[in-house]
Amino acid sequence: MTVVGPFGLSVRDQALEADVQAGLAAVEEGLLEATKSEVPFITEAAQHLVRAGGKRFRPLLVSLAAQFGDPYAPGVVPSAVVVELTHLATLYHDDVMDEAAVRRGVPSANSRWGNSVAVLTGDFLFSRASQILADLGPEAVRIQAEAFERLVTGQILETAGPRDGRDPVEHYLDVIAGKTGSLIAVSGRYGAMMSGADEGVVEILTHYGERLGTAFQLADDVLDIASDSHESGKTPGTDLREGIPTLPVLHLRAHAEATGAPADLELCALLDGDLSDDAVHAEVLRRLRAHPALEQARRDTVRYAQEARAILAPLPACPAKAALEELCDAVVHRAG
Repeated sequence: MTVVGPFGLSVRDQALEADVQAGLAAVEEGLLEATKSEVPFITEAAQHLVRAGGKRFRPLLVSLAAQFGDPYAPGVVPSAVVVELTHLATLYHDDVMDEAAVRRGVPSANSRWGNSVAVLTGDFLFSRASQILADLGPEAVRIQAEAFERLVTGQILETAGPRDGRDPVEHYLDVIAGKTGSLIAVSGRYGAMMSGADEGVVEILTHYGERLGTAFQLADDVLDIASDSHESGKTPGTDLREGIPTLPVLHLRAHAEATGAPADLELCALLDGDLSDDAVHAEVLRRLRAHPALEQARRDTVRYAQEARAILAPLPACPAKAALEELCDAVVHRAG
């Protein structure tokens, strides 16, 4: 048994382990090649987050999904490079929007070179992903375009906030499905499609990725509050300090509105105040960690992960299916 990929995913089959390790190594090479430019400064900026590392969750899913066809088919690795490049590009843009100072344990591109360079570097990565896509055929381009539209729509909906009368939790789950679920769904779809898997398998792995992607983001929401050392390189409570409405906070606000409990209203007031003060920030974290809203967010994470696992049921029993099921468990474990 060997540990590969994010969260310490255990691969218990030697052939699958070899395929996954080879696939991820090829993706890493592809990322470095795709981020090279004739202009050294562009190369430095474009490879900044590539070299900082990361979970490579999306390429891992591409590799596992490809096991239901030919994992060495020529389109598998390039499609994994495309989804990771797209993800990295969104991180450059997200950090500008959030005014983030750190990403993956290193200074963010915007804090190092300024917002303009960060935005343009993200655009550069999008362009490189598009070049690779052009060689994968019009269907791959269409799939990526639809996913990118959903991703941007999710970001806009997050920025705009829920419309009057809309449940903020439902709105947030729609945002997450667009911002995170869409690209992880494409990862499952590309892996299966590029490997030549049956259309039914392609659909199953697409829907699986969508649900798993939502669980993945909700686990991050829980970790932002519950973890003492955030594995993404962010310190606990970063989203709180930046005013990002995560699921535990939304559940807290809903609970406070429904019950009018003084302690909940006081905590909401603290959240609406100045969290740049370390003492206040620590107090908010302490209270949220003890509040039922955090456990409710954990239950939501488990629910989406269980739904993802259930979607896999029609697939034949094989090491790749077992690994995909374990990914569901790993996501839940992160939020445990």
